[in-house]
Amino acid sequence: MEFEKLQFITDGYDVDSTVAQATAAIDGGCRWVQIRMKSADDNDVVEAARRILPAARRNGAVVVIDDRVHLVKPTGVDGVHLGKEDMPPAEARAILGPGSVIGVTVNSLDDILAVDHAVVDYMGMGPFRFTVTKKKLAATLGLDGYRRILAEARSAGITTPVVAIGGITLDDVPHLMATGVNGIAVSGAIGRVEDPAASTKEFLKILN
Repeated sequence: MEFEKLQFITDGYDVDSTVAQATAAIDGGCRWVQIRMKSADDNDVVEAARRILPAARRNGAVVVIDDRVHLVKPTGVDGVHLGKEDMPPAEARAILGPGSVIGVTVNSLDDILAVDHAVVDYMGMGPFRFTVTKKKLAATLGLDGYRRILAEARSAGITTPVVAIGGITLDDVPHLMATGVNGIAVSGAIGRVEDPAASTKEFLKILN
């Protein structure tokens, strides 16, 4: 599986808005979508995945679900993204097997060093700056934080891809990529704009 430089994280308030955001991002060229529906019940997440997957499959896009390991196999998505308070990655890997994508959230070098890198495919590290799309926000890292943490992680021999996340705008992309991250994850700057597909294309133009 090729690692994508742009990940889109849904921020819809219901199934319809989640599906609309995800499919627009895919139409714009995004090839990695995380379905994040924190306050929804399982049935809504399953319905959103069922409606997003056809567009994803037509376009070769990876789809992961936030948190809910038990829904990965029933929905047929590619994997899961785990927050720091979610299921341990090793437990998720035991359930899902070797073929599924598993990502984890990290906020510091200590978090990175604590990750079981044998079972994780990527790390979402942030927040870059304050963002309204995520509750319980950790301390913001800024460019200096990414540079310092990535340099120390790479010095420690850790090669797991790192994706920057948290309030990222188009103007931030070149500066963030220069810190050594492997990609960026975007929510509001795609999902909360008038033309999500056009915004996606702008992010990809800079990234590529």
